[in-house]
Amino acid sequence: LRRVTMISHLIRQCRGRFGPSVSRITVRNVSFQLSETHELIRNTCREFAEEELKPVAGQLDRDHAFPAAQVEKLGELGLMGVAVPEEYGGAGLDALAYAIAMEEISRGCASTGVIMSVNNSLYCDPVLKFGTEAQKEEWLTPYATGEKLGCFALSEPGNGSDAAAASTTARADGESYILNGAKAWITNGYEAHAAVVFATTDKEKKHRGISAILVPKPTEGLSLGKKEDKLGIRASSTCTLNFDECRVGHENILGEPGMGFKIAMMTLDGGRIGIAAQALGIAQASLDEAVRYAQQREAFGAPISKLQSIQAKIADMALRVESARLLTYRAACLKDAKQPFTKEAAMAKLAASETATFAAHQAIQVCGGMGYVTDMPCERHYRDARITEIYEGTSEIQRLVIAAQMIKENSL
Repeated sequence: LRRVTMISHLIRQCRGRFGPSVSRITVRNVSFQLSETHELIRNTCREFAEEELKPVAGQLDRDHAFPAAQVEKLGELGLMGVAVPEEYGGAGLDALAYAIAMEEISRGCASTGVIMSVNNSLYCDPVLKFGTEAQKEEWLTPYATGEKLGCFALSEPGNGSDAAAASTTARADGESYILNGAKAWITNGYEAHAAVVFATTDKEKKHRGISAILVPKPTEGLSLGKKEDKLGIRASSTCTLNFDECRVGHENILGEPGMGFKIAMMTLDGGRIGIAAQALGIAQASLDEAVRYAQQREAFGAPISKLQSIQAKIADMALRVESARLLTYRAACLKDAKQPFTKEAAMAKLAASETATFAAHQAIQVCGGMGYVTDMPCERHYRDARITEIYEGTSEIQRLVIAAQMIKENSL
């Protein structure tokens, strides 16, 4: 029987009271007030983050401990497959709901946020869009419910941002493909039960010869490298996937052979909305901490919130957080409206990630020495923020994407 998730059940109740007109913010005639549905999602996720994530985030970070219990509860809430239709085990919500949920979860714990993001954006989304019905039954439903966890294997030790230069190969052998090579920086690599792996099936076709392949874990010929000792998001695992004569069936091809590069680029467009929302959560958490501390800390006979220099920092942080949030919501709404959103997703990811770093930096300045020690979360936010400018496309790549889209839209 299809499991009914907690959030989707609440949404149906909400729609029963308020009707379908509250389903989403419009794109062209923008309403700046969230619908009742989206407010419900935000409040539910915020309550979960406050009760289940924030109290343990620091310890998880220090111990480099995967938040297994918290991820299981995310699945029970329907947050491991937010935009996956209910028939495949998801919550059946939209991209805006996903962005809101991602921000609130990441506000409590950025490591938990990225685990959720990879499963939603980088694993479930391409299987939903390009998988056959048989593939969805095996490779989507248990992942959307949170029963299993997925990962996305595109980057390699030598290619970085050049996704078309895939040296991992998959050669045809009867009814199978045999994979050889290595995939680097794989989030969820240790805990995942399956990976969407991008490998070259036809070298002569270059990027048009890359295919997406569903690979179960564990499987013979697939081994894991060491867990990376990272600056931030330390409660999530990151490792290399090593393929040595790893055999998978032809039926594991996602889409058609040669569609891998297209699948990867489309997946990353949507994934950037998720990372923008994760960065927003980090930025908002930093702002919250700065405002709280400024009102409690006294200097020169008054709270430091009375000092204009502190007020200026808080104002700058709030301005950038709200601006990045609007860009993120716009990208999500465009995706929901099935309109092009590549440029807007890149803008959202760029603005939100750089805002996260800025806000975390300013929070430490406001908190002074207390912001530099682990007694407060500011230093963790600072470390967690930095990766949002790197993964799923560096800030430099986002600027190239934005510029290319602007030139294309305004070609002479």
